Amino acid sequence: MVKPVATVSVVPRLPKALARLEDLAYNMRFTWDHETISLFRRLDPDIWEATHHNPVALLGLISQDKLEAAKNDPAFIVHYERALEQFDAYMNNKRAWFNEKYGNGNGKNGMKPIIAYFSMEFGLGESLPNYSGGLGVLSGDHLKSASDLNIPLVGVGLLYQEGYFQQYLNADGWQQEMYPINDFYNMPLRLERDKDGNPIKVSVQLPGRKLYIQVWRAQVGRVPLFLLDTNIPDNPREEDRSLTDRLYGGDRRTRIRQEIVLGIGGIRALDALGLRPTVMHMNEGHSAFALLERARCLMRENNLSFAQAKEIVAASTVFTLHTPVPAGLERFGFDLIDEHFTEYMQELGLSRSQFIDLARENMGTYELFSMSVMALKMCYGANGVAKLHGEVSKDMWNWMYPNVPRHEVPVESVTNGIHVQTWISREMATLFDRYLDPAWRTEEWRKEVWQSIENVPDSELWRTHARRRERLVAYARQRLKKQLQRRGAGKAEIAAADEVLNPDALTIGFARRFATYKRATLIFRDLERLDRLVNNPERPVQFIFAGKAHPHDNEGKAFIREIVRIAHMPRFRHSFVFLENYDMSVARYLVQGVDVWLNNPRRPKEASGTSGMKAIYNGCLNFSVLDGWWDEAYKPEVGWAIGAGEEYDEKSLEEQDRIESEALYNVLEQDIVPTFYAQRRDGIPRQWVAMMKNAIKELAGFFNTHRMVQEYTQKYYMPAHERIVRMTTPKLENALSYVNWRINLPKLWGGVRVLSVEVEESQVKVGTKTDVRATVVLGELKPEEVRVQLYYGSLDTRGEIIRGEAVDMELVGEQDGQYLYKATHKYSTTGEQGLSVRVLPHHDFMSTPFQPELITWA
Repeated sequence: MVKPVATVSVVPRLPKALARLEDLAYNMRFTWDHETISLFRRLDPDIWEATHHNPVALLGLISQDKLEAAKNDPAFIVHYERALEQFDAYMNNKRAWFNEKYGNGNGKNGMKPIIAYFSMEFGLGESLPNYSGGLGVLSGDHLKSASDLNIPLVGVGLLYQEGYFQQYLNADGWQQEMYPINDFYNMPLRLERDKDGNPIKVSVQLPGRKLYIQVWRAQVGRVPLFLLDTNIPDNPREEDRSLTDRLYGGDRRTRIRQEIVLGIGGIRALDALGLRPTVMHMNEGHSAFALLERARCLMRENNLSFAQAKEIVAASTVFTLHTPVPAGLERFGFDLIDEHFTEYMQELGLSRSQFIDLARENMGTYELFSMSVMALKMCYGANGVAKLHGEVSKDMWNWMYPNVPRHEVPVESVTNGIHVQTWISREMATLFDRYLDPAWRTEEWRKEVWQSIENVPDSELWRTHARRRERLVAYARQRLKKQLQRRGAGKAEIAAADEVLNPDALTIGFARRFATYKRATLIFRDLERLDRLVNNPERPVQFIFAGKAHPHDNEGKAFIREIVRIAHMPRFRHSFVFLENYDMSVARYLVQGVDVWLNNPRRPKEASGTSGMKAIYNGCLNFSVLDGWWDEAYKPEVGWAIGAGEEYDEKSLEEQDRIESEALYNVLEQDIVPTFYAQRRDGIPRQWVAMMKNAIKELAGFFNTHRMVQEYTQKYYMPAHERIVRMTTPKLENALSYVNWRINLPKLWGGVRVLSVEVEESQVKVGTKTDVRATVVLGELKPEEVRVQLYYGSLDTRGEIIRGEAVDMELVGEQDGQYLYKATHKYSTTGEQGLSVRVLPHHDFMSTPFQPELITWA
């Protein structure tokens, strides 16, 4: 190996008439704009495919002769100018949703918000492989919708030299991993530089040394994504340079250092760029160290204590939980905390015990430092990613809120969505353009724009979808051939790849991360029954699988090998295909071409899932366990369910698999297959097409990231922004008044007691109204600093209130430090009803009254 003495960055030489191709290439909007995609493909379709749809690499590889030919081609120039006109109109649009909703975009208080969205991975497109799966793709879609809606958001993540692994299978069907090196200079990325042209760099402290970080920008429409990179000469140690090599790679020491770079380094990078976010959104707990850095900055600049700074940070922080599986949470041993944070603790003015208490989680026989615990303690808004996941999260985190009823644990939900323009096929989009309100492209959250799907002739919808199925089959055959060639298969086996799959057969897709709880092999429990299903000459069925197992997950890899083994059996080789190296390109072909999207996780371990949402907009129907998003989306007229939402304990997993595989086969045999093949003389299955239309009508207006990001904005971003501005503008007086009250609250809360509760009658008739009175002692607190509530509901068999409701009681008198409260209660149902009274803290700057240890019951 020879080290260079100098480096030179070589850039394409574009003809002057085509100079703005660079503007289009360096903005990730090309990942969702069909006009721009077709423009680059037109330049050289072979290079476009070979570079994984990377326009920057394409412009670097294309011959000068082809660029000159394009410059002199009137048709290409018209296409180029049309793409540029649409690009400029998009970038300069001042009438996007955020502007319309919030006037000049500054909120009620006149200060422009800056929302910093932190995520460990971002899936924007296959040309920037900075993602592993659903979490990253969701992050990418979040940024795209923020751009479309013109929300003042910036993304922060890490830039991986090797990214997530490339998957290939050996001759035995066992997953192997490759880590090709990403060439950042041939990707849609630019180094952030200062006014003198030098790369902007920040540093974080590692044991005994500083770690230096440079900052790259990926422009996502109107939203910048800043990606942090440690692979620079400023870091002499190889272990430091390689820290950002791999996503989710390395040991626990590597992981904590990556998260220090993301959290602490991310805040410092934004500061160096002149960006001080008013709101921070953590997508999972990986970036939770950013909370500490935000607090440290406030302490240094305003001479605050950590306790004061912590409350200000919490008031402007949003935290999204992603996993309902406790084992999947990010936790570190205290030895790693001691190794990396001993000096930092001192900067925060905290003892070791106080620092660890921020994130201490009892694991039974030992304790760990939990990033999720710290995130929950230092945020005022937390949410799961589907309604069911919100409920599961309340269960998971109920222990942090003693005496708070489970259903009132302050973890809400914002159901995930997908970025429609990224995932819809061009053919389907063209059909929608012809028959739907044009607002489907820009205002997809409006349910009414999807109702005109009824205007689309059944024949056109069906044939458009059938063309995408044909393209998928051709694509699968082509990839299978390449897979077989790479494995050294014989000529006969490679030639036979042209015969797999039938472009007219019912095609079912299953593609996702191969975690064992997702049960990729459930369909194979009864091979004889499966044989009859797929090889029915009148009504054939075929399956396409794709997905990666984590490099250390041998059980997941065994699932892949089992699928490949069965796909090699003579009776199944025409009907089963496993596509290697699942990425966003493979995902698009699948969700745009299959007829049914299959999903069969163990409920309730699927937090949300989004691949099935992508299928909706392409006329594909879902067939899934009632878990994640499908639990709230399912209706019989829009798809099919496996089971009825049953949950099983760990001792009954084999029984669960038996029951649910039986249900899977039954629905396929008795419902899905007959409906698909119930085609009239014109070849159109009318009932199936009706379900396609129903799914679009009922679901398309909700399961998109435009609706999702609007929900985050209205429910979390803008309330947090307005709260923090009221707290800190023009100076910190309001904030200090609040935080000092909040810091003292636990000391004062011991004086709060409910002395008595009086209920007028113990037996009443339904519809009767009666008064409930409570006598309360508040100690040193004032009535305006609390809420006294009547809590009521039906009783279970143990005599406990089930999912009770609360109503504020009215202060009606005071004598000798005892306060009398009253509420009128109407008994609207029969049966045993329970009543209680509770006291909660209250302040305008609190987003939730449910604070750990601060609730008093009668």
